[in-house]
Amino acid sequence: MAERTMQDRIDELESRRDEAIHAGSERSVARQQDKGKLLARERIDYLLDAGSFHEVDMLARHRAPAEAGLPDRPYTDGVVTGWGTVDGRKIFVYSQDFTVMGGALGEVFAEKTQKIMDLAMSVGAPIVGLNDGAGARIQEGVVALDGYGGIFRRNVAASGVIPQISVILGPCAGGAVYSPAMTDFIFMVREKSHMFITGPDVVKTVTGEEVTLEELGGAGSHSSKSGVATYVGDSEEEVLDSVKVLLGFLPANNLESAPFFEPQDDPNRSCDELRTIMPESSSLPYDMIKVIESVVDDGDFMEYFPHWAKSIVCGHARMGGRTVGIVANQPMILAGVLDIESSSKAARFVRTCDAFNIPLVTLIDVPGFLPGVDQEYGGIIRHGAKLLYAYCEATVPRISVVTRKAYGGAYVVMDSKSVGSDLTFAWPTAELAVMGPQGAVEIVNRRELSELDSEADRAERKNQLVDEYIEQYANPYIAAERGYVDEVIDPADTRRKIIAGLDMLVTKREEQPRRKHGIVPL
Repeated sequence: MAERTMQDRIDELESRRDEAIHAGSERSVARQQDKGKLLARERIDYLLDAGSFHEVDMLARHRAPAEAGLPDRPYTDGVVTGWGTVDGRKIFVYSQDFTVMGGALGEVFAEKTQKIMDLAMSVGAPIVGLNDGAGARIQEGVVALDGYGGIFRRNVAASGVIPQISVILGPCAGGAVYSPAMTDFIFMVREKSHMFITGPDVVKTVTGEEVTLEELGGAGSHSSKSGVATYVGDSEEEVLDSVKVLLGFLPANNLESAPFFEPQDDPNRSCDELRTIMPESSSLPYDMIKVIESVVDDGDFMEYFPHWAKSIVCGHARMGGRTVGIVANQPMILAGVLDIESSSKAARFVRTCDAFNIPLVTLIDVPGFLPGVDQEYGGIIRHGAKLLYAYCEATVPRISVVTRKAYGGAYVVMDSKSVGSDLTFAWPTAELAVMGPQGAVEIVNRRELSELDSEADRAERKNQLVDEYIEQYANPYIAAERGYVDEVIDPADTRRKIIAGLDMLVTKREEQPRRKHGIVPL
């Protein structure tokens, strides 16, 4: 028998690699393409810089015995894993391959995913999961369930250490949803991505409710109702482009800062348009996103959960070339009140920014917490406390700007000076008070008003008292006298004041008391 040459061995290696690259059957590939979906490797190629992908465990195969009923042992075992770069920065990625055993997770699939997660944590780089699979592999039984447990444990270990991004590009059901749920950001594609614990058929059997797949677990539902999907797009390409943008705002890990980009937008630019953005009446709304776009670099703002809990606006931007996290009340929606959902949304965003050393800029125009039986029974006290806790715990640079209303406990919660804001500015239109003038007068002057004989007299006197209250209390100058506001500023100076503050705070160091962990009011 002739001895095999090196070329023979290389040819065998190339043959096996080619088999791994084309592990899915032609029928499965055609079905995926007919649905308008990219293949697992095409997704990786689109996300990463050209030629930068290095695959790990390409030749891995399942070990299940033949009697388990699985197909022949295809290479990759249904998931492609490895590392590469996005805009020259290292990231790790795993991409579930629906053309190989439906992308279902088994023992080897789980081991590959866990290995790449361990590598990402050990070198301190983000990990992106491209999810398109049928859940646990039934034929492998409890082994598959154990594999999920190992992934979940690593999600928790990596939380706040490296950015974790989940991209849902197909089905994600049952226990499989909990790995994405524990990551920092979830992306979904309209009409193609679906997440749910139990499908429509089970829901109908158990509860009698009839619901479509899209209504139950589609991108629209999860981005606007459940608060599960952080970002959505109309196509896989649009979603993957958004992932690249987000990665540009984030550091590689919790020991680094986000990348700095030399600003093309003058840090000292005056925002003259902000002098006229405020309506004459404090009861009229204005669009806080216009304020944000005015002060950030080049008006570039990536909003976080843009379709959910819309009375508060959160998102990433750059100011003076540095990434910042922005939290702002939105007067266009429910007057910018804090409610259950907006408190939870902002709390999670604040904690995410704090974990990854991203300074926080808070724009305040809050009339209070949303009143109502549903809010109280739903736990507004507990949920509002999440946001309060998140700000109090945050050690990153924190700058707040009061643009208009800053009433009661809601103002305190919105990163006031008393809970640790490093710098607090106020526009001349700011109204800092325990409550709004109308409500305050009705309580404080109730007896005086009740003693007046006619409704006209009461209305006239109430208007006088409201004017006096505004003059005496609902302005920024009393707060400035006591140091609760560091400076009352011209709105046109907002951008330059924030950037100067961020430059000053760049070396901020703050240590928390030693403890295992705090107890968040979950």
